[in-house]
Amino acid sequence: RCRCLLKAWGGHPTSPLPPSLPSRAKDLKTRLGILLHKPEPGHKIGSSSKLQLGSRHSSREVLEWRESFDQLLKSKSGVNAFHTFLKTEFSEENLDFWLACEDFKKTRSKTKLASKANRIFEEFVQSEAPREVNIDHETREITRKNLSGATSACFNEAQAKTRTLMEKDSYPRFLKSASYQDMSRQAASRGSSKRSHT
Repeated sequence: RCRCLLKAWGGHPTSPLPPSLPSRAKDLKTRLGILLHKPEPGHKIGSSSKLQLGSRHSSREVLEWRESFDQLLKSKSGVNAFHTFLKTEFSEENLDFWLACEDFKKTRSKTKLASKANRIFEEFVQSEAPREVNIDHETREITRKNLSGATSACFNEAQAKTRTLMEKDSYPRFLKSASYQDMSRQAASRGSSKRSHT
């Protein structure tokens, strides 16, 4: 099968790989990921998580998530629900990066700070990173320079850009999603039934 692939791009087993191959491989990986994550026929995306979500959250909390993106991020269960939603859109790396930065800011040890900074940069920020976040070249370069004297603020700009992207893009879609609509309906009805019992 390898020889068939080599013939397809006209190469010899010992000749170097064409420069376009790594980018084509990344594209194929993305497409494969989408196919592998496709739900079974008759299975609604987020339906299994919906049941868990409704039972774990307090009614007031669920309704507060729509007040602001900050309210959602302040709530541990809100972050979990948002993460579940982002997985269906294949963009959970944005939230994972934001959370990694929040954790990074709490690091007190200088040596841990430097090693954590490099790990976060390699996983999320550098070009072609395995879970690369969507930030502009300038922000990426600023962050790269910040690594040389890693402080708890070295990801501030990249984190802020990622947060804005989620707030303007993914968060409104989360609020319109079937999962959140279901949760807020359940929360509203639980709230009204509690009031009627008192």
